[in-house]
Amino acid sequence: MAKYSYRAMDASGKVKKGTVEAGSEEAAKSKLRAEGLNITEFGEAKGTEFNLFKKKAKNKDLAIFCKQMAAVLRAGVPVISALDMLATSLENKALVEALEEASAFVQKGGTLADAMKLNSNIFPPMLSNMVAAGESSGKMEICFERMAVQFEKDGHIEGKIKSAMMYPIVVLAVTCGVVVIMLTSVVPTFAEMFEEMGADLPVATQLLVNFSNFLVHRWYILLAIIAVIVVAWKLFAATDQGQDFKGSFALKVPIFGVLNIKTAAATFSRTFATLLSSGIPMIEAVEQTANVMKNKIIRDKLKECKVQVSRGVPLSKPIKDMDIFPVMLPQMMHIGEETGNIEDMMSKVADFYEDEVDLATDAIASAMEPLIIVVLALVVGGIVIAVYSPILGMYDAVDSY
Repeated sequence: MAKYSYRAMDASGKVKKGTVEAGSEEAAKSKLRAEGLNITEFGEAKGTEFNLFKKKAKNKDLAIFCKQMAAVLRAGVPVISALDMLATSLENKALVEALEEASAFVQKGGTLADAMKLNSNIFPPMLSNMVAAGESSGKMEICFERMAVQFEKDGHIEGKIKSAMMYPIVVLAVTCGVVVIMLTSVVPTFAEMFEEMGADLPVATQLLVNFSNFLVHRWYILLAIIAVIVVAWKLFAATDQGQDFKGSFALKVPIFGVLNIKTAAATFSRTFATLLSSGIPMIEAVEQTANVMKNKIIRDKLKECKVQVSRGVPLSKPIKDMDIFPVMLPQMMHIGEETGNIEDMMSKVADFYEDEVDLATDAIASAMEPLIIVVLALVVGGIVIAVYSPILGMYDAVDSY
């Protein structure tokens, strides 16, 4: 099926934009018209959008919003008043603007779920679908409470991984800074001294001097090369082939591959359990969970699982056949299918793998600290040895006379 982008107006005059999948252009337009939309712009979607300045809301902000929304709804506050109230209390400006727009949409007779879909970059599709389920069942506050837990757990995992990576990133930046200073300030001084002496330099020292001269006099070429590499990588990463490469690499890279798999298992289990416990049908829950996964390899395989489930195959079988998640996950899922309590079983699995992610990130952080120090010592020590080896050689030559 092809994907088309559109811009349209609904019956209330509100502008809506997004993408729609259909077998043909006419089928896509018919689908939009059936939703009561008046199409103003229409065209074939041009792949993944890349926008550095796209407004988003963090998991922490969404967790706070869902908690507060659940509290005020449970207190009997109407939806519109609740939205207006939270718009004045939250700190994230993008989220505040989205809430104000949602409030205006609901005042015109729209549903809160549809209002959230207007800002899908702020409100994830999972949240808007959960709200739709809550509106249908009349238990919207429960859906918001469950989503608050979901966003808190997701935020905790992301924060844990970021904190584990912060130390090596800082040390790497310091190392690069030290190396640049040595190559642009220290090495040129010694290079002039070697040139005045007319000494024959070792290969390592000569290479170091040559690179130092290049960095001092032709630094813009290196900067241009780095910029080209970064832009080329961004463009490649935005393609399907690039996302497949990133997904495969993330699952197979030594040390971090295991961590990525456990993180994905925790996210899948938590999201799937949350959707099922809110009354979302299993097939739709699998699709929504697939869309939440950041790794394209896992996302595509979960969508294949959805097709098999629609044919009557128990979900635990295609999940096991994916051969990505740890063996315990499909085994526990199978037990849940047998007992008819799959959402509780998946919640327990999510708790287990969230603890595993905590332990794995702590272990990696502890192991990387001495490793990074060794790398730093080798880099700086290598430069020092390359600089001083000709001097030591000269002293040996003088002593031999």
